[in-house]
Amino acid sequence: MYNRITNQFEGFINTPSIFENSKFSGFTLFIFPNKISYNSSNQILDKNFSKNLVLGKRVEYFFSAVIKDSSEYQIIVHNIQINDKDRTLGELDFIMRELETSKILHIELMYKFYVYDPEIRVEMERWIGPNRKDSLLKKIEKVKTNQFPLLYTPETEKYLQSIDIGSEDIKQKICFKASLFIPKKFKSYNFPHINKECIVGFWIHLKNFSEYNQEGFEFFAPEKQDWPIDPKNGEEWFSFKEVGEQIQNLHLSKKSPLIWIKKIDGSFERIIVVWW
Repeated sequence: MYNRITNQFEGFINTPSIFENSKFSGFTLFIFPNKISYNSSNQILDKNFSKNLVLGKRVEYFFSAVIKDSSEYQIIVHNIQINDKDRTLGELDFIMRELETSKILHIELMYKFYVYDPEIRVEMERWIGPNRKDSLLKKIEKVKTNQFPLLYTPETEKYLQSIDIGSEDIKQKICFKASLFIPKKFKSYNFPHINKECIVGFWIHLKNFSEYNQEGFEFFAPEKQDWPIDPKNGEEWFSFKEVGEQIQNLHLSKKSPLIWIKKIDGSFERIIVVWW
């Protein structure tokens, strides 16, 4: 349990920002503290950490651990649900203080896996979720139209006043980490706007998975909460046939699994085998 969560934590920390520039589409990017102690993971093993946490909530916990261990920032509140009578308007991820300047920050945290579908006409619309349920542009639009404007609603203003903060004093930033998977034929393609360090593997169709049926290769299909983990930390491996059956079962539920591949030379590869 401890090693697994520590590996998830380190995988989250080591995942780069999806955008290279400090500003993209009107956003300001939150830059992680200069020094991150991997001992921060000790904080996430307390009684409040459930092993059943979904990946989105899990990385919020990891982010919180980093900030609590930092000498640069202080969390004021996090996961603030804003309500209007019986209706939920939305949620603010983190309100923090930058200790050196005393500036107040609102940070929206995102941690995503996207595949690049060249069949989609518009370049930036090509980054989609492995199951085609979401996309990079939809996520950006949601932050622009919902999550950032939420800060300035009367309901949020009322809440902030209760903790002696005014929304006019808050600077909004995003922390957007992502792992990206591309078709093999796009290996040398120059992807505009995207941090190329986020590209960690390829995506393929099941019919092409047979190319990995090679002597000495071993495989593992991690649970979603383990997707951030570096495959070199894998402890359990299966044969090509065994993992092929797992992939087919997941495809029946329209789920595109991430597969770790351990090669005979000791190297590792990450692929997503899409169902569509």
